[in-house]
Amino acid sequence: MERPSLHHFYIQLCATMKLLRTTLLLWCFCADIIFAGSTGKIAGKAIDSKTNEAIPGVNIVVEGTKLGAPTDFDGNYFILNVPPGTYTLRASAIGYHSVTVTDVKVSVDLTTTIDFKLTEATVQLNQEVVIVAQRPIVQKDLTSTSSKVSADQIKAFPVEDVAGLINLQAGVVEGHFRGGRSGEVLYLIDGIPVTDSYSGGAGVTAENQAIQELEVISGTFNAEYGQAMSGVVNQITKDGTEKFSATVSVYAGDYVSGRDSKFLNPDSVRYGDMRTPLQPTDNYNHIALTDIYDVQGTVSGPIVGSDITFFLTGRHYSNNGYLYGRRIFLPTDSANFSSNNPLQWYRGASGDNSFVPMNNEMRTTLQAKITLRAFDSDKIRFSYLGQWRQWRNYDHRYKYTPDGTFKNFSTGTLASVHYVSVIDAGTFWETNAAMFINKEKSYVYEDPFDPQYPINTRKLQATGDAFFTGGAEDIHFSRELRYSLLKGDVVSQITKHHQVKSGFEGKVYRLWINNFGIRNDQFTDFKPQPVYFGRSDFANVIVRPVQASLYVQDKMEYESFIVNIGLRFDYFDSKAKILTEQLKLSRTASQKPAEPEFQFSPRFGLAFPITDRGVLHLSYGHFFQIPQFDLMYLNPSYNINETDAFQVGNPGLRSERTVAYELGLQQQIAEDVGMDVTVFYKDVRNLIGTKIYELENRNKYAQYINQDYGNTRGFIFSVEKRMTEGFGATLDYTFQIAKGNASDPNSVFMDNQSDPPVESQKQLAPLDWDRRHSLNVSLTLGESKNYTITTIGRLGTGLPYTPAYQNQRTGLLNSENRPLTYTVDLYATKFISLADYTMSVFAKIYNVFDTENELNVFTDTGRANYSLQAGLSGRPRGINSIEEYYTRPDFYSAPRQIIVGLEFSF
Repeated sequence: MERPSLHHFYIQLCATMKLLRTTLLLWCFCADIIFAGSTGKIAGKAIDSKTNEAIPGVNIVVEGTKLGAPTDFDGNYFILNVPPGTYTLRASAIGYHSVTVTDVKVSVDLTTTIDFKLTEATVQLNQEVVIVAQRPIVQKDLTSTSSKVSADQIKAFPVEDVAGLINLQAGVVEGHFRGGRSGEVLYLIDGIPVTDSYSGGAGVTAENQAIQELEVISGTFNAEYGQAMSGVVNQITKDGTEKFSATVSVYAGDYVSGRDSKFLNPDSVRYGDMRTPLQPTDNYNHIALTDIYDVQGTVSGPIVGSDITFFLTGRHYSNNGYLYGRRIFLPTDSANFSSNNPLQWYRGASGDNSFVPMNNEMRTTLQAKITLRAFDSDKIRFSYLGQWRQWRNYDHRYKYTPDGTFKNFSTGTLASVHYVSVIDAGTFWETNAAMFINKEKSYVYEDPFDPQYPINTRKLQATGDAFFTGGAEDIHFSRELRYSLLKGDVVSQITKHHQVKSGFEGKVYRLWINNFGIRNDQFTDFKPQPVYFGRSDFANVIVRPVQASLYVQDKMEYESFIVNIGLRFDYFDSKAKILTEQLKLSRTASQKPAEPEFQFSPRFGLAFPITDRGVLHLSYGHFFQIPQFDLMYLNPSYNINETDAFQVGNPGLRSERTVAYELGLQQQIAEDVGMDVTVFYKDVRNLIGTKIYELENRNKYAQYINQDYGNTRGFIFSVEKRMTEGFGATLDYTFQIAKGNASDPNSVFMDNQSDPPVESQKQLAPLDWDRRHSLNVSLTLGESKNYTITTIGRLGTGLPYTPAYQNQRTGLLNSENRPLTYTVDLYATKFISLADYTMSVFAKIYNVFDTENELNVFTDTGRANYSLQAGLSGRPRGINSIEEYYTRPDFYSAPRQIIVGLEFSF
């Protein structure tokens, strides 16, 4: 076995650094373009089964593709640019029996090692040897924490979308990766970034049935990945198949609860008159299968022979949710509760008393991909993904006037052309041109002149602990973020031990923000009209920022160690103006163009075997991220509000920075059982916060600046038992401490706005998502062609909160914790073969035991079911009781959800 010395390792490292520097300079002067990881590598050696000597010239082919490579003089081979999936390899050579290895699994950014032992052929016996590959428990070239979920695993999990899959991963708490803020994750589809730079979330996501492999990186990551400080989510979607196939599935369901319901169930709650309008005492036991329904399908196959294939998938999903209001009042209704005598109260209730879902969601997705395999190994891919979503967020104040809350709409579109060209057996390059568009709208009525918009004062008519008895939100928000992208990669296996990858990415953005108010009062003759004054963030602006990046990395693979080393360069120009002085009432403050910013990010990862069943890894890296556009471009005209406190953005914000460290051990315990232990630490600086300024009239305003900081430390312990003999299981436990001076960029501003103002935190305190202990367990039973049952259990300690009584803090920031939470989900499938078709009957049950998790609490008691304030308040000036107002269904997790469905495939 080849075992380089430390001196040899040092020489190789120095040579690699020179190579990286040379490659980086070459990229600065060449016009080729480059792209993030979406393929893996197969490598190995072919030897004689008797002599163990290397066999040169063995032809290794990936069956069903045009991929393959011959072995060199030393018997070594490598096959690059292999999409994730399961393959069959065939090795053949003159004078030897052919050897076929099936069930070869390839993952993104990793090397799958397959060695061949060939037997010399005889005249009397000419046969082919078939071997089933066994995926190793320990991945020897994994230098940081990365989990990969295959299409088969995704299909077996009780989850509805990519977000559900992500939250199953160790170290992830409600979208926060290892204690980071939300918005610190890079989302990719087939290597193309789809992160919404305005909000920090995913602009679009692939549907589960379209994903070939989902990669979630929660530790450090290679130089090819940028604009993320906490993690990477890479969704690799399926290509078309050479044979025609199709799948159609439908399901329906509802929420079903046997406990005393905190929720209004429109299928069981009793109607009353307006004086006792709601009686949520019935259990959630009545099922209406139209409340949740889903239709999805995929079609795949050849268009012209096997060289042109297509993949098409679509899904329509609808969920009415579990939080309902009742339409007692319309937004245009008026009331008067000013009298101290309730008999003199006036309420004009013209609603129809019907139940209205207040946290409903509807989503439609269409994805298409056409793949052309031309010129032997070259490939061209045309892709389109469109996603339309509409939803509402529950607002407790509008429980009797549900039509007064915002309706939210989003449209995401991704169109791309991807070209891969193989230069030789060890080098290929790929380019990508893409257009991404994400639109969002929030309003009550689409037409700002709609006469249904009420007089502006209507929603203030109910006071104290009472629901609104009319009125509506009077903000109309629209924004559109689009970018044009050019990116790609060059990958070269320059020697047996060195695979060099370098890349470039360029983005040109166009961000349009249109935010205005609806005014309806005596100044508009009591007719709704859009206005751009009254709030400083009202604006109609267009900005065109520019972003570019360049990286180079080398993967060194030896028998005794694997090294990933790289360097990344990022450039950003906000293309906007910044203030050079404080805002003034008397004159316009001077401004100047924001200076462009650039950053260098070194990355390093090392893995080395300690035994034939164990591998240690350590990694280190600097990670930078451009702040979200909503913080940079808030109130870009620097409009002043003379009477109320207001905020302004800052296009001159510098990138936020994380320095991350990780040390881990992979250990095989048994033939089908592996263990992983990882210790991590992150130091985060330059986070966005706010600074308070004062105008001449003593009115205050806040501007975003780089000032917040934090750190996270912890460890993850996980065990996996592979699916063998009808049983598989996983367990992962995470302990982490996430602290910082603020959980939200707006913390200082909100503290200053409280009555009385609160002094903001200057020392480290637990962050809002600091869940100290998390445990995930999954159990799978079944036979691949007969049935499958998967159960997932999750347990976590409660998130922190700040104790307060009557809006006055009674303890330190986030010094108390909510109650512990746990839930169990179940997915069961039965497969039925019908000639050339396969039918499956399935059921999903979320929150099997109908657990009443308290996700939010009253800060004076630390519980969701009661508040001390309820006993101090008098009779509400409205039509609701005090008990009803303090019954908060939105403080609890969703009740049990039962879904049943059918799937047909052929």
